[in-house]
Amino acid sequence: MSVPLYSVTVLIWGTTWLAITYQLGPVHPAASIAYRFVLAAPLMLAWARVRRSPLRYPPAVHARLAAMGLFMFCGNFMCFYVAEETVPSGFVAIVFAMSLWPNILLSWLAFGRRPRADVLVGGAVGLGGLVLTLWSSVAGQLGSVGARGLLLSAGGTLLFCLGNLVSGKVQAAGVPVLPGTGWAMAYGAVASTVVAVTVGGGLSFEASASYVVALVYLAVFGSVVGFGAYLTLLGAVGAERAAYATVLFPIVALAVSTVVEDVSWTWPMAVGVAFALLGNAFVLGGATGRQGRAAPRRSAPTTVPPGPAER
Repeated sequence: MSVPLYSVTVLIWGTTWLAITYQLGPVHPAASIAYRFVLAAPLMLAWARVRRSPLRYPPAVHARLAAMGLFMFCGNFMCFYVAEETVPSGFVAIVFAMSLWPNILLSWLAFGRRPRADVLVGGAVGLGGLVLTLWSSVAGQLGSVGARGLLLSAGGTLLFCLGNLVSGKVQAAGVPVLPGTGWAMAYGAVASTVVAVTVGGGLSFEASASYVVALVYLAVFGSVVGFGAYLTLLGAVGAERAAYATVLFPIVALAVSTVVEDVSWTWPMAVGVAFALLGNAFVLGGATGRQGRAAPRRSAPTTVPPGPAER
């Protein structure tokens, strides 16, 4: 059962990055994000209803859900959509895959869950690989405009990590993953609509086949089906093993980007990618081994491991 679930999760997550490029053009990124989650949020909430999860929560919980939506389903997507205007989608996926160790460090700061030494070593290896990959890319192909795109990718990753931290607090308040994500997507859609109307020139729409197909794919498959496959995988193999999908999906994203976006590879880039993915594997292995060995200052929620289920 695990192999098909891994395959679905990795293939969907690995291809949504390219799908985003078909959303770029005359429509402001905020409007595209709003359309995406206007479609995805009701589907996620309907799924939660079928699973008989509660959908009503007090105002204090909705405030956290709104913050989660602002970070995870508005701000970070704005950064990634704009970044992909100048940076190949595979490189953006590599940056996002490094969200594993910032999440662990934020968990340390917020909940006192001290990472093991091998987690820190893995983070250093992965960061070194990322720097090598992106430095060689900027120096050889992307230039200063691409450098700004990579900085936006890093900013989007940080916003996602902050959203994941809020998600942990939401789950600690007793909100299940499905309805919590559905409400957060709804708030993200509202925030993106506000941005589109106030600074993006309104809610324009492109009726081309490529735009519409990409929008449906991102909303239905990227945001709902992929997330469903990942949640099912969580139940089948556990959170730590399921998170190894984050080591695999950048490979798919880079392969697709190489073919479709005509990325030219160099040896420093290849070595850097290898070290970035190896660092992810170290981080995940250390995160698995730390279970039951940390002494938190206060109770920390058990969160879904950070992954691009929302890509």
